[in-house]
Amino acid sequence: MELFSFERKIKHYSSYQKILLVGEGDFSFAVCLARAFGLAVNMVATSLDSRESLMLKYSEAMSNVKELEAKGCIILHEVDVHSMSRHPLLISVRFDRIIYNFPHAGYLHGPFSSEHNRFQIWFHQDLIRGFLQNAREMLTAIGEIHVTHKTKFPFSEWKIVELAQKVGLYLVHEEQFSLWDYPGYENKTGAGTCDQTFPVGMCSTFKFAKLLCHSTTSGFHLGITTSGPWSGYSGINGPYKQRPFCI
Repeated sequence: MELFSFERKIKHYSSYQKILLVGEGDFSFAVCLARAFGLAVNMVATSLDSRESLMLKYSEAMSNVKELEAKGCIILHEVDVHSMSRHPLLISVRFDRIIYNFPHAGYLHGPFSSEHNRFQIWFHQDLIRGFLQNAREMLTAIGEIHVTHKTKFPFSEWKIVELAQKVGLYLVHEEQFSLWDYPGYENKTGAGTCDQTFPVGMCSTFKFAKLLCHSTTSGFHLGITTSGPWSGYSGINGPYKQRPFCI
């Protein structure tokens, strides 16, 4: 399958970027990007669920997966965001964008759990912390991690910006999220009534990048993999701005 001859974009994302999506529910967000790009050879889409579980949980999951595969997307199941950097098909790959929409760790006490509970919040924070640590190791030099998350209480108590700072990331930008920007995307609960959507309310896409230990100069980044499913693929991005550096 040929790579893109010209760039196609949707919101923050481009067909020239190497993109990893994690925590996909019915894969409708990945499909939204793939349709905008025309092809999906630059994408890897993953879920924690097995392929069999997807069939039981989400009515449109398998049709979405088949569409993505037909467009050249790599689909991986049973990918844990706490260990994804060591996944045999991902360990040698670096991404320009890593996307996690509405992360949720599940409920500690089943249907009786409350998002206001301090232990429940810690549970979510542990999920985010592990994800950010792994995702940081999988970025290109100028890559970004995008986390879309509700911003009102109690979700604001997750303090994802502070969690990111503690693992060597900094906030590039926070932008209000709108479902209207992503036609066809259906956010799923993922727990309990899995196939139902939920009101997103006030939420933002938080964009994080690596805090480098030295400044970088303006120019173009050319990343070429030598092994694995991305062998021979070159991702070109630039020019890029100078980033903060650590002392």
